[in-house]
Amino acid sequence: MATITPPPNTPLTQPLPGDVGLWARLWFRLRYNFTNPESVKNLLLGTAGIVLFVLAWYATTELFKLPRFEKLPGPLAVWQEFTSTDPDFGTSLFTPQYYMHIWWSILRILAAFGLATALGVPLGLFMGWSKAFKDYTFPILELLRPIPVLAWVPLAILMWSGREAPIIFLAFLASFFATVLNTLLGVESIDESFFRAARCLGAKPHHIFFKVVIPGALPFIFTGLQIGMGVAWFSLVAAEMLSGEYGLGYLIWDSYVLSQYSVIVIAMGTLGLVGYLCSAAIRLVGRQLMRGTTRGTV
Repeated sequence: MATITPPPNTPLTQPLPGDVGLWARLWFRLRYNFTNPESVKNLLLGTAGIVLFVLAWYATTELFKLPRFEKLPGPLAVWQEFTSTDPDFGTSLFTPQYYMHIWWSILRILAAFGLATALGVPLGLFMGWSKAFKDYTFPILELLRPIPVLAWVPLAILMWSGREAPIIFLAFLASFFATVLNTLLGVESIDESFFRAARCLGAKPHHIFFKVVIPGALPFIFTGLQIGMGVAWFSLVAAEMLSGEYGLGYLIWDSYVLSQYSVIVIAMGTLGLVGYLCSAAIRLVGRQLMRGTTRGTV
């Protein structure tokens, strides 16, 4: 079993051997981030940026109450509402409704993102693998992709019954297009010499597909998945505002209608945090799958 400390004589600036477990790698990366001067500098700069943003928010809303900002809730008011055991508007860190909205949004995003990945990645791979297939499908993709997600709302309601299916469909659309395009670009970025070398060595088409195409496109695929996750959250929130009953998007719109402005900021901050964690999870999975593979090589 791998220990949680780096092997002897392994400098913190070098990667760990491939046989070290996931938790050992995470511990090693954490130590590296707090001992490497460049990582510490980046962490301090990021923290300073957040602090400056909060100070500017406080100054414009609560301290000076500048025009156009005087009606917005300040950080102190939001924090007081968020941490209250008896919140004025019924939503805080200690209320079950808050977690119910988060849970509904996560379930919807997992369904939409899972469908977009399951359909978009194979479609992008085949479009890049077969020129004839791309010639048939790419014009349709480019025709549908620029249509805003909100323009699909009436059709989504007509096509799918109930409340959940239209919301998931709208979030799926945005993620699907981003995933397909980045996967296609990943296949097209592979140097032709890899294909020629594989054919010269006697590789069959299915061997080339699984041993050259998929590994070579992985960096672009995971970039597309991160973009797809971001636009899926964007589309989900818009869909929840229009036809949702639960979820963070619904919470934002309902709080606006009821003039509960602190809850709007709480829901927005929660969206940012949950979205960041989703993207971080995708990056973590991508690093594990692409160990030993760098961009531009297979």
